[in-house]
Amino acid sequence: MCFLLLTTHGAHADQQAELENLRQRISAMQRNMDKTTESKTTASDALRESERAISNVNRQIALLSEQQRIADHKLSELQSQQRQLSKNMTGQQVLLGRLLYQQYLGGQEEYAKLLLSNRDPNQVARDLEYFHYIARNRANWLNAMRANLQKIASLSNETQEQRATLKSLEAEQKAQQLDLKEKRQQRKQTLIKISQQLRGQRREILRLQQNENRLAQLVEKITQMLAQPKSTSIFSNNKLPDDRYDGKPFAQLKGKLAIPVKGDITNRFGAPRTDSTVLWKGIFVRAAEGQMVKTIAAGRVVFADWLRGFGNLLIVDHGKGYMSLYGNNETLYKQVGDELRGGDTIAAVGNSGGNEDTGLYFELRLESKPLDPLKWLAAK
Repeated sequence: MCFLLLTTHGAHADQQAELENLRQRISAMQRNMDKTTESKTTASDALRESERAISNVNRQIALLSEQQRIADHKLSELQSQQRQLSKNMTGQQVLLGRLLYQQYLGGQEEYAKLLLSNRDPNQVARDLEYFHYIARNRANWLNAMRANLQKIASLSNETQEQRATLKSLEAEQKAQQLDLKEKRQQRKQTLIKISQQLRGQRREILRLQQNENRLAQLVEKITQMLAQPKSTSIFSNNKLPDDRYDGKPFAQLKGKLAIPVKGDITNRFGAPRTDSTVLWKGIFVRAAEGQMVKTIAAGRVVFADWLRGFGNLLIVDHGKGYMSLYGNNETLYKQVGDELRGGDTIAAVGNSGGNEDTGLYFELRLESKPLDPLKWLAAK
């Protein structure tokens, strides 16, 4: 008992240390998660700024496209004007050619003849004015042609420069757009990784918290166990069943039965189980491992197998709806269909089914409803 108590105290200290270590790990994990959350916020902000920049660049590209359309329209008009000017120049060149040809044929001789002729001076004056008109008109044509050539050259240069500027701007904007999209994709991937990291950290914290809760509950139970004296038994049973009542209806055996195994009965029917709202539907007899379990009366085995919570369980049918149940056994010696006499050995005591103590769990039932076994005992 002393060794068991020392062992319990040592285990309790180890569990307290492990609990404190768990809490420190949770605290560190929460700090890391806070940092990760800050990183996620930073990445989200960067992603937001990238997407805003992309929107602005796309808007600039749309404006440039509109300017390009206007420039193309203006160029189309300039080209139309150029064609018209070229056409006008062609006509002017034809007329100029004719004038030059006529001048070549007549030269200054025609002018001299007018002055030396005996014609009417008024007529001569009119003819001279005509020649002056032609000369002025020819000069005007030449000036107009020079102006048209300069205008065509100027318009052509202006249009080409505007086109080149727009293409350069558009190329720059598209390059910026591609760069921003690449950065947005990178930041998006970073955000995904951070989100995955956060989910993993949350799962890890949840797992650690669950471990902490379980361990804290265990430590609390151990603390209570160490602080309180171990519960004493209700009474001890030293009398085992026998076959003296075989052949009698089971209903007539109330107040005459013996408990199936020698040991200490540690609970009462209908009382709540420790740390639970579930009520006891039978009794537990604490007994040494391997001790023989006896059937309380004659009957037939209707179940002999392992059942969750009851371990190796054996059920005996006593007729008229009465049954007895024997659980937590180490070994079952009987099988389904076996006929039994009162006092037959049917099992060996154990702690199967997860029970901390070795002993026998025993129930009585009528039409599947549990009965208080203590009311069926001969002497207590």
